[in-house]
Amino acid sequence: MAQQTFDLYQRVAKLPAGKRIFSLLYSVKAPYFATVRPLVREVRPNYAELSIRNRKRVHNHIGTLHAIAVCNGLEAAMGLVAEATCPADKRWLPRGLQVSYLAKSTTDLLCIAETDPAQWAATPGDVDIKVKAVRTDGVVVVEGVIPVYVTEKPKKA
Repeated sequence: MAQQTFDLYQRVAKLPAGKRIFSLLYSVKAPYFATVRPLVREVRPNYAELSIRNRKRVHNHIGTLHAIAVCNGLEAAMGLVAEATCPADKRWLPRGLQVSYLAKSTTDLLCIAETDPAQWAATPGDVDIKVKAVRTDGVVVVEGVIPVYVTEKPKKA
């Protein structure tokens, strides 16, 4: 399954408006991501980035992007890294979300997820995917780690 998402990205991203089309398809596959309308910008093994817009629909009571909306964008980026990086004979499952809120999310955000290739080579086991959300002025507003557990895929009978 993992390679299918990355393969689709590689094929669709080449088309006119391909990244926008892929972003919509990704939100259909994981409908909760549609709440932040991610725009996938880049996906490659060990790295993914997408942007989320600062829209009133995902604001909190003080008029900034809600912390959980930001985490939703970060989790979407993490999923793309895992899909692009996880070996074909393995599967992954997030174990949690550990983030620090560092500044107000007052602009559109770039959500970045990245991993160390050596961690994937040491699986089965845990892989820590580093995530961060960056405002348009370069200020990191949220950073953290999403640990994923990587196991062998079950053998088909």
